[in-house]
Amino acid sequence: MKINYKNASVYLPIAFAIVLIIGIFVGKNINSGLTLDQALMPSNTNNPYNKLADIINYIEKDYVDPIDREKLTSKAVMSIIEELDPHTSYISQEEFNAVNDPLLGSFDGIGVQFNVIEDTIAIVQVIPGGPSEKSGIIAGDRITMVNDSLIAGVGITNNGAIRLLKGHRGTNVKVSVFRRGFPELINFDIIRNIIPTYSLDVAYMINDSVGYMKLNTFSATTYAEFSEAGKKLKQQGVKNIILDLRGNTGGYVRPAVQIADDFLADGKLIVYTKGNNRPKSSVYSKSNGLFETVNVIVLIDEASASASEILAGAIQDNDRGTIIGRRSFGKGLVQEQLNFPDGSGLRMTIARYYTPTGRSIQRAYGDGFDEYYNEFYHRYTNGELLSADSIKFADSLMYKTPGGKIVYGGGGIMPDLFVPIEMSNPIFYNVVINRGLAYQFAFNYTDTHREKLSKYKKPIDFIDSFEFTDEMYDEFVAFAISNGADNNEAEINKSAIKLKSLIKAYIGRNILDNDAFYPIFNKNDVVVIKAQNYLTSKK
Repeated sequence: MKINYKNASVYLPIAFAIVLIIGIFVGKNINSGLTLDQALMPSNTNNPYNKLADIINYIEKDYVDPIDREKLTSKAVMSIIEELDPHTSYISQEEFNAVNDPLLGSFDGIGVQFNVIEDTIAIVQVIPGGPSEKSGIIAGDRITMVNDSLIAGVGITNNGAIRLLKGHRGTNVKVSVFRRGFPELINFDIIRNIIPTYSLDVAYMINDSVGYMKLNTFSATTYAEFSEAGKKLKQQGVKNIILDLRGNTGGYVRPAVQIADDFLADGKLIVYTKGNNRPKSSVYSKSNGLFETVNVIVLIDEASASASEILAGAIQDNDRGTIIGRRSFGKGLVQEQLNFPDGSGLRMTIARYYTPTGRSIQRAYGDGFDEYYNEFYHRYTNGELLSADSIKFADSLMYKTPGGKIVYGGGGIMPDLFVPIEMSNPIFYNVVINRGLAYQFAFNYTDTHREKLSKYKKPIDFIDSFEFTDEMYDEFVAFAISNGADNNEAEINKSAIKLKSLIKAYIGRNILDNDAFYPIFNKNDVVVIKAQNYLTSKK
């Protein structure tokens, strides 16, 4: 398989960006119940002492200069786990909440969605019923000061903004905002409270029989969200489900197992685990699943990992549905989380996940962690993202499902129907997407037309009635050119249909969230289109 490298420079930023995005994956988060002493000084050992503790004690007592014991201990732990696997990880006190909050389904904060635009925190949406909405913050506000300190125009980052705005429930934060039409800053005192986070991006009916559901993670609330949305789809007569797990890097395994159970008949093997010090443990489906009689298609890509792969593997190996997309990441290691008294933690791999046919989901990592996390780049350069034929499987990695279908191990889930990554977009399209210009234009348009857009009360009203006109596209093109895009008329014209649809989708999300975004965006999504065509061909 040969790749045309002529326009490689246009696509490489995408590749490297996704490498960064998919470089960190979260596994199963279980409190092992061990104490700190048991972890550091296990019983029944031949060692007469704890060498690591003795060395650190000796350094602290007699080293020539003062040392930070906690910092030294953390570095020692990091050095130890570098000899293990890519997903065993140490979580410092400072990182602990940031790592665990997304899995809990909630966190404490002020309740806004924001982005840093032109060096200012711009509110994209306020979370209904949250502290900010109750205080009077509205979409379009720019936060310029927090607790009387200027934060606009000083190089604030998204992470920096999160640190300023998040905090324990019940605590107070003072913000000053700029609002269009007001000559002076408006001050708000906001009392932080619990803010729910959602792992189900959207669930809606594409047509009379096909439902679409997209999960962005597997958290403590995922199955409840899935179940509630699934029941609504069944009331609308759903006969086919497209379950989108693209970009879903995993999380808790339990909700993935529960969702698989909803598609499988009683007594089907969903997944099993096995480790050197852990016996084989298998999970089977129960009866009366929500979608046992509904056809299912699962969408995956190179960023689908961990719990996503367990769910996709269970559907594939039980001949229950069709997997469409590209080979998943290949993260199949079981982690337990040990929480230390000082607020830090350790996620340690204790077993591997296997699909019902016996495939290990985990891909090899013997060539080093850098090579492991550069997997996307390797798939890009060897042609795998463009053609399934570029993937080489050994005969020893072939498995057979109960229905006689051949599936492959060796790392990740290989789809039944392969869809290559889009490489045929015009250069103008790729440039404005890479630079975030479509998103920024949509935000600016929403910000300056809020009164006009306020008439759209429901997503369907916006989807059916709002038109992104040729004149608006001309405005966008002028905006893009002024921000560095090439003024190539042919490229601009070839990009028009997809960009007009995408910007409309962004505007819809700005005012009505994902319920107005995905029904528009998916009309040009080649993988979703492939899934719909497949369902049509099976009738």
